[in-house]
Amino acid sequence: MSEIFKLSAAELAEKMVAGEVSSVEATQAHLDRIAATDGEALEAGNRAAGKSGLNAFLHVNTEEALSEARSVDEARAAGEQLPALAGVPIAIKDLIVTKGQPTTAASRMLEGWMSPYDGTVIEKVRAARMPILGKTNLDEFAMGSTTEHSAFGPTRNPWALDRIPGGSGGGSAAAVAGFQAPLALGTDTGGSIRQPAAVTGSVGVKPTYGSISRYGVIAMASSLDQVGPCTRTVLDAALLHEAIAGHDPKDSTSLNTPVGPYVEQARAGAAEGGLKGLRVGVIKELHQTSEGFTPGVCNRFNESLKYLEAAGAELIEVSLPTVEEAIAAYYLIMSSEVSSNLAKYDGVRFGLRVLPEEGPMTIERVMAATRAAGFGAEAKRRIILGTYALSAGYYDAYYGSAQKVRTLIQRDYAAAFEKCDVLVSPTAPTTAFKIGSTDESSDPMAMYKGDIATVPVNLAGVPALSLPAGLAEEDGLPVGIQFTAPAHEDARLYRVGAGLEAALNQAWGGPIWKNMPDTESLIRDFDFGGVK
Repeated sequence: MSEIFKLSAAELAEKMVAGEVSSVEATQAHLDRIAATDGEALEAGNRAAGKSGLNAFLHVNTEEALSEARSVDEARAAGEQLPALAGVPIAIKDLIVTKGQPTTAASRMLEGWMSPYDGTVIEKVRAARMPILGKTNLDEFAMGSTTEHSAFGPTRNPWALDRIPGGSGGGSAAAVAGFQAPLALGTDTGGSIRQPAAVTGSVGVKPTYGSISRYGVIAMASSLDQVGPCTRTVLDAALLHEAIAGHDPKDSTSLNTPVGPYVEQARAGAAEGGLKGLRVGVIKELHQTSEGFTPGVCNRFNESLKYLEAAGAELIEVSLPTVEEAIAAYYLIMSSEVSSNLAKYDGVRFGLRVLPEEGPMTIERVMAATRAAGFGAEAKRRIILGTYALSAGYYDAYYGSAQKVRTLIQRDYAAAFEKCDVLVSPTAPTTAFKIGSTDESSDPMAMYKGDIATVPVNLAGVPALSLPAGLAEEDGLPVGIQFTAPAHEDARLYRVGAGLEAALNQAWGGPIWKNMPDTESLIRDFDFGGVK
């Protein structure tokens, strides 16, 4: 079968059960796609000529992935009962420790570091018998919204190679959107799964805080981080979500609640009449052109509202008055937790160690030299901001005040959910912008403001899902729409997401990726030497 890599995870699983496709064939097809479209895997002649690719992967796990695929095929041939996604390959964000593979957090601080154990979600992926294709690129320690802040070079958007794929999990989103993997895991601290999904035309889910274990996930901001799925369809996200969710006694923040009927609700939502009676709250503060939302984003969002209404959903306007304060509160809380979590990278205990070139060899000087060389500009910016916010005399004024705003945001969400079942907004105010347009020499606030619709969700601890809403008229690039549900009600997201996805696919004549340019042709014709 040609272009196996364009099948969804659910389609691949069905064909494997039917004996039409083997796991080895599917895994090899994706490895071949990575080789054709990713910079590290391109032929030496192309690299020497200055050619590159998406740079979505930091490590490709060829031998182990094929070995697991062969094992799955043998088990299936022997008549064993296998999990739903057995044999379907997956990519892993390089923030999740994975035994036998490098885990770098895209930082020189951990370059080449090999974890001695698997994170809990990796254990669940292995238990689900899913071949791991490799580790994907990200902003260093997940700090960024563009995947330009990786120590190993930026990832490029498969829709347009001069554009960002979002961040911090741009590698996972680009891998899925570029058909390098049908499924990927990401982490979402302030939108790092949903915003990349929006600008790459894929599906991204930030589950309820604590519903998926963070054990083995390198911490950025512990009260905000959450692992979640990145896929091309809502059903695929539901399948992966069910595979990795559940209580973990090794994670002190893990919730001891049952895994929801995510797949069941996704199938129900996609059926005719699946959205009848659903109350959808439209957040008035998050779709106004005056607030930075571009016309193309607003047009696709308003069209999606009409499709929801036509499918039987009831639209209700709601207000989240404190959402406009979310960016300031988020960056103070996140940076403060970053300052604390990254203090252990000191050149003494593990990771990079840089010795001072001159002067006495004290621990303080080794630490200073190591952190200066090991962290990039964005990581340093956030560490400094967080350290300042936590310092004596400023704690109450900054960190303490931000936590009070967080409480108000949680109250706003609770009040809104008394009127509706889910909330809806655009995922990001713009489409993917050009690489280099928000680098450290410019105002970083331009990057931070792009998180206006996503960071309130993390502050509130509630689940959210982003899916493609179409293409913007201005540039022909993907636009995302975001649904948010109350805590523990993740299943509602799959119902409404699948319902809208079905309506949009019918209107478009198929999924959005059918309009995507051929990535291999873009790579052949693109002048990598002329772009940052």
